[in-house]
Amino acid sequence: MTEPQRASAETALRSARFRAAREDAWHRLDEMVSRVEKSGVGTLSASESQELPLLYRSAASSLSVARNIALDRNLLLYLENLTLRAYLVVYGPRTGVARNLAEFLAHGFPAAVRGMRRHLAIAFAVLAAGAIAGYSLVASDISYYDLLVPSFLAGGRGPDSTADELRKVLFAPWPGFVETFIVFANFLFRHNAMVGIFCFGLGVALGAPTILLLAYNGAALGAFFALHARAGLAADLAGWVAVHGVTEILALLLCASAGLVISEKILFPGPESRLESLARHGRVAAGVASGAVGMFFMAGVFEGGFRQLISNTPGRFAFESATAVFWAAYFIFAGRGKER
Repeated sequence: MTEPQRASAETALRSARFRAAREDAWHRLDEMVSRVEKSGVGTLSASESQELPLLYRSAASSLSVARNIALDRNLLLYLENLTLRAYLVVYGPRTGVARNLAEFLAHGFPAAVRGMRRHLAIAFAVLAAGAIAGYSLVASDISYYDLLVPSFLAGGRGPDSTADELRKVLFAPWPGFVETFIVFANFLFRHNAMVGIFCFGLGVALGAPTILLLAYNGAALGAFFALHARAGLAADLAGWVAVHGVTEILALLLCASAGLVISEKILFPGPESRLESLARHGRVAAGVASGAVGMFFMAGVFEGGFRQLISNTPGRFAFESATAVFWAAYFIFAGRGKER
C-alpha cells in the first residue's frame, strides 16, 4: 500500500470511529431540533429541554474536532447544518412575529419615543421655524410660493387660484372607495414614508441634511397656509390638514428625531466607541423610524379617504382632536407599567 493510500485509509478509519462514538447523540439532537422547528418548543418535555443545550454543545465540539482532523466533507456539512439549526433553537427568540410586534407596539415603540424627547423637541422647533419662515416669505411676496411648494403637492393651487377654486379643493366631494382608500392613500403613504426615511437615514451625515429637509417641509407647509390665508381660508385649510396632519407630522418628527439620535451618537459617542454607541442606540432609533412608517400608513388612509368623507371644518377639527388625544395618551402612558 502506498503512502497516500495508507493516509486515506487512516483518515477513513478515524472518521468511522469518530462517527460511531457520537452518531447516536447527533441523531437525538437532530430529532429534537426537527420537532421544535415543526411544532415549537412546547413539544419538548422538561428533561428534553435540559438535554437540548447539552447535545448542542456536544455537537459543536464534534464539529470543531471534525474540522481539525480533516474528516470527510459530507460529515462536516452535516454537523455544520445541525449545529446551526440547534443554535437557532437554543438561543433564538422564543416568541413569534405577531407577539414581537404586539410587544413592540405596546411597550417598545412608546418607550423609545419617550427616551428621545429632547430630539423630538429639536425636530419640532426646526419644523416650526421652517413653517414660520415659509409663511412670512409668501405673505410678503406671493412669488415665493412656487419656489417652496412643489407642483405635485400643490395640486394645481397657486398664486393665481381664486378663493372659490381653493374652497372647491378643500371641500371636494368624495370620489369613491377605490380612488381614495387605495389609489390616493397608496400614493400618499409612499411619498410620506420616503420623506420620513430620508429624514432618518440622513442622520448619518451628522444631522445637517435631516435638519434641512425638515425645515424645507415646514417652509412648504407655511407657504401653503399663507396662500389660503390670502383668500380667507386659513381656518378651513387648518381643518383640511388636521384630519391627517397630526399623525403625519408627528411621524415625520419621529423619523427626524431618530435621525438626530444617530447623528448625536456619531458626534458624541460617550464612553463607548462610536460603533458600540451606534449599535446600541441605532437599534432603538430604527425601531422608532419603523413605527413612524406605520403611522404614515395611517395618515395616508386618513388623508386619502376620511378627509373628504368629513366635509365640514368643525367635523375635521373634531377628528383631529380625537387623534391628537389618542397619540398623546399612547406615547405618554403606553408601556409605563413594564418600565416600572
